[in-house]
Amino acid sequence: MKCCIRTMVYQCALLLIFAAPLLAGEVQQGKLLLGLDDCIRRALTTSPELGESRADMELAEAKLDEAKAHRFPQIEFLGLMGPVSKARGNQVYSPDRIDHLHGVTVFSRGDATIVQPLYTFGKISERMTAAGHGIEVDRAKKVQKENEVALKVKEYYFGVLLARELKELVSEVGESLDKARDKARKLLDQGSPNVEPVDIYKLDAFSGEVRKYTEEAKKGESLALAALRVQMGLPSDTVFDIATARLTPDENGAGADMPDYLAAAKLKRPEYKQLQEGLQARSALVKAAKADYYPDLFLGGYLSGAYAPDRDRVTNPWVPDEFNHLWAGIALGIKWKIDFGITSAKVAQEQAQLNRLESTNDYANANIPLQIRKAYLDLQEAEKSIAASRDAYGSAKKWAVAAIANFDMGVGPAKEIFDSLQSYARMRADYFRAIYNQKMSRANLDYAVGEAPLNK
Repeated sequence: MKCCIRTMVYQCALLLIFAAPLLAGEVQQGKLLLGLDDCIRRALTTSPELGESRADMELAEAKLDEAKAHRFPQIEFLGLMGPVSKARGNQVYSPDRIDHLHGVTVFSRGDATIVQPLYTFGKISERMTAAGHGIEVDRAKKVQKENEVALKVKEYYFGVLLARELKELVSEVGESLDKARDKARKLLDQGSPNVEPVDIYKLDAFSGEVRKYTEEAKKGESLALAALRVQMGLPSDTVFDIATARLTPDENGAGADMPDYLAAAKLKRPEYKQLQEGLQARSALVKAAKADYYPDLFLGGYLSGAYAPDRDRVTNPWVPDEFNHLWAGIALGIKWKIDFGITSAKVAQEQAQLNRLESTNDYANANIPLQIRKAYLDLQEAEKSIAASRDAYGSAKKWAVAAIANFDMGVGPAKEIFDSLQSYARMRADYFRAIYNQKMSRANLDYAVGEAPLNK
């Protein structure tokens, strides 16, 4: 009894260990809160795109099993049963004739052949090599797809944060406008020289524009959350939210120099692995196609048996009987298929595929470093934009506060409110967009280098 209890405890502990990544996330008041790593982990577990990659790997493994199976004997069996005329006598004399029907009986016959390949000049071994490299190609494709899924999750996750920051900014500007409009109406009613009816119209127009941006921000937040939900495979009735409250800049900079990223990509980028393994696979297929020029050597065996109850058995080896016999034999064999252009055309096709992949390799060697360089420069630009827009929106905020205060005291024109709030909203929005660009540039840089999504 104690052993059973102990076993159940161990099983529960193991279940919690392996299920923890799937259950990661905090539940608050019926809502599932997920951080960025939690979202990526769930997406890597449930994404349909990764299901396709896993199916491709299974297909590649099956092709390797098929190639390996050609090393083993292949057995063919043919069984027959049917009517046949009776036959009496022996190999010297029979009262029956082959062209006359003398009653009908039944016969049953079975023929079995076994062929064991001995040497095929590379037909089997090269295709096994190609299939093995094909598995590595699909494994690298799966890693690439995982990186793509993680990049999408980051885009949606940071998109939610950006939309919420912009929505809060628009709400802040809207509140300031509402206060300024109420104050302007009071001053206009009091006959203040600082306010004209046209100022009210301008404030109303600006308020309408603010409401438009509010709806755009809400739509962006809703779409980003929906895309994130789909990417993670969450049911539509699951109430969830992201765990990060604010969109804040990263403080650790680029982290490395450009040559370091280029060198790391050679080791980590799955596309490089795909091309290396793919070139070896295609080279093996070219050799396998060329092997078709040569014969196959094999060891063959044959067994044939037939029985017809109403036919006399003939024992003369020179007179075979197809309906009453037992034959067997074993021999070394050679099978050579000679054609006029078919094999050479197949070799040319495989060589063309190899040449095409070599061109793809050259393209990757030229463009992957360019992709890394672009992401690196985008990251540097975003970090500089964060610093510049932070100073700019700080100054614009002071300007807006001063303009609203002067307007409240009746010593400042309403135009200052329009200009200062527009400048503040624009620079504050640029600040959040710069943060978003920084995070996405870093995500693009990680993708371009081939960093694992959850190792950082």
